[in-house]
Amino acid sequence: MTAQDLLPITRIPRTGLPPYALVVGDPARAAAVAALLDGAEEVSYHREYRVFSGSWKGLPVTVASHGVGAPGAILLFQELADAGVTTFLRFGTAGAMRAGIGDGDLVIAEAAVRDDGVTQQLLPPEYPAVSSPEAVFALQRAARAADAPHHRGLVWTRAAFQPGLIPLTAYDNAGLAAIEMELSALLVTASLRGLVAGGVLVVDGANADELVDEENTGGYNPHRDVVAAGVERGAVVSLEALRLLAEEHEESAA
Repeated sequence: MTAQDLLPITRIPRTGLPPYALVVGDPARAAAVAALLDGAEEVSYHREYRVFSGSWKGLPVTVASHGVGAPGAILLFQELADAGVTTFLRFGTAGAMRAGIGDGDLVIAEAAVRDDGVTQQLLPPEYPAVSSPEAVFALQRAARAADAPHHRGLVWTRAAFQPGLIPLTAYDNAGLAAIEMELSALLVTASLRGLVAGGVLVVDGANADELVDEENTGGYNPHRDVVAAGVERGAVVSLEALRLLAEEHEESAA
């Protein structure tokens, strides 16, 4: 394969990838998800962009990592779309923003606040970041079938991870379920290109100020058994949701 056969930023092939993709932040998580697939092969690994292909219950899928933060992640989303991916699910982690959402629970995103640090430079802020309804429903069906604790709601995609002088109060009482760093960039990219996209997030801590219990938790620590168990459930839920989306697409095309 020559350099001309590869896309410039991620170095993924311009053609040949399965059109159903699961995107994650951590390259190691991409490898862990790929290990659940039949016939998994590493397609490429450049910078934070690690890409695998394989099959889940007979469905060819792409699994790819995008790193931390929307400005870098959107480059993967754009180049995967250039390479022919038509359906995206982001599988990541997030902090809970309201009471009743526990560590290890899944949050299925209906839409995202565009505070991602990149899409504001691409189009007006009034443009929404919304999940495809069929992606939301597929994720919900898959979560129910897996008996995975889950919630639906709005998420806040925010560029800054570490807290600063500005408190996390901008969306108090707005009903947000969770906060994360990349999803709105995916949803905007998909909407602009007429693609299907959604996201499911594993809660690895509480971010709303009134929910943080540092005395009992010791502060933010995503490396706990309850989170690991949620990640394992979330990987299966995400892959199964891709299969349901493909099944629905085949039925509508028949």
